Amino acid sequence: MDDLTQLIYELNGHVATLTMNAPPVNALTRTLNDELTLALDRISEMDEVRAVVLTGAGKVFCAGADLKGRASVIKGPGDLPAHSRRTRECFHAIRECAKPVVCAINGAALGSGVAMAASSDILVASDKASLGLPEVDVGLLGGCRHAMRLFSHSRLRRMALTGMRVPGAELYRLGIVEACVAPEELMATAMEIAQSIASKSPVSTRMGKHTLNVIEDMSLRDGYRYEQDMTAQIGKTDDAKEAQRAFAEKRPPVFTGR
Repeated sequence: MDDLTQLIYELNGHVATLTMNAPPVNALTRTLNDELTLALDRISEMDEVRAVVLTGAGKVFCAGADLKGRASVIKGPGDLPAHSRRTRECFHAIRECAKPVVCAINGAALGSGVAMAASSDILVASDKASLGLPEVDVGLLGGCRHAMRLFSHSRLRRMALTGMRVPGAELYRLGIVEACVAPEELMATAMEIAQSIASKSPVSTRMGKHTLNVIEDMSLRDGYRYEQDMTAQIGKTDDAKEAQRAFAEKRPPVFTGR
């Protein structure tokens, strides 16, 4: 991934770390938007990657849309719809990445940053982190639908209508993040979760994430039926058979991803 300029890619074992690096506040520039989409699409087809950690460089996770660079992106007819489409696809690239994404929220995640967090699979936060929807202060909207996946009705509307930010400790109290830790412990906490995922069968976690995405908006009956069908498919894989043999033989399984 040598062609990335605002996104740092690192591979540690089977865990890929994507660090947004668009100083000073990791605003979602056109470049960062496109590089995130590209990197996640690539990772979906990289067998050596089994889990992803997404975080931000510096003190801010993502300060939201790049309002300063907006004029250079939206110059004429058709530019705004195209820009909106690119932004949507960036968030979908996180949710639809074939590999589970652990979001390590190192600082403020605002607007687009909230959408990134909500599109991830598992969230952990620094005690310096916060989630907020400040668009009301600049006459805009953004991220509310994604935030509905995290927050209750009243809290979400208070955030959207007042610009209120929710700090890391409160995010943990509400059950929105798995942990709220000191800044120096954040990446270790996220990596521990990601490495646990990476130790499982890659075909099982890949199909599991896909199933969870599909059944999220289904009824109980249809969703569980789909899950049962996918379970039957997973059960036919070599990895599933290896997992069952290893369990019976009381040894660690050796997965091949098939």
